[in-house]
Amino acid sequence: MSDPKIPVTEDELHAYVDNELPAERRGDVEAWLATHPDDAERVRSWRTMADALHARYDAIADEPIPRRLEIERLVRQPRKWIYGVIAAALVGFIAGGGVGWLAHGVAASPSTFQNFTLDALDAHRLYVVEVRHPVEVPGSERAHLQQWLTKRCGWDVRAPELDATGLKLVGGRLLPGPTGPASFLMYESASGERFTIYTARAAAGTTQMRYARQDKDGALFWAERGVAYVVSGSSDRERLTQVARLVYDQTEKSGG
Repeated sequence: MSDPKIPVTEDELHAYVDNELPAERRGDVEAWLATHPDDAERVRSWRTMADALHARYDAIADEPIPRRLEIERLVRQPRKWIYGVIAAALVGFIAGGGVGWLAHGVAASPSTFQNFTLDALDAHRLYVVEVRHPVEVPGSERAHLQQWLTKRCGWDVRAPELDATGLKLVGGRLLPGPTGPASFLMYESASGERFTIYTARAAAGTTQMRYARQDKDGALFWAERGVAYVVSGSSDRERLTQVARLVYDQTEKSGG
């Protein structure tokens, strides 16, 4: 094949990987890849990542999200992460939709916790399977992403540095939340493992931490200074806690 007269764009390379490229342009792209080894290697790496994501998430991508969660309630002291098993003492266990509560301390209501966590897990499941358009603003534009989400959401949105956990910022997007706009940040490891951070307005003073699991996905919820946080990802609690701890520590240092 000869090199195509019209240069191939990055969008066309993504469309080629996703099998969304018009048939009349496919031959041109294949000819381009035959003479541009760097682009051919990028396409191979995207396909490898796409295969890994589909293998991990396709079984649940199209499932209806059940309204029942397996939930464990985790309590921490205000403004301090308590380390231990899941970085906190387990003080309650809820199977299904019921919720058990301590008689003292500040707690989010059952509906607040479940609404935020289910919305966050819905968004996590929807976007982690995306290869071409997982976010609106890429991680390479971190400063712009933070400024945009802060302006639209009305609180200080910061994209934590999670390199210590092997995660790089993919980017983020604006979403509708239970009480208004919500910010959504996505991170990814070299192996294609993805975690997301969802934040939205919450009632001031809700400070308890909770863990929820849905199939293969886990989530940690907490709230500080009127903003709720949900870190979603692997149902491996140790791994999820490692990521959430870094997020929590950095949001505390930045003042939320």
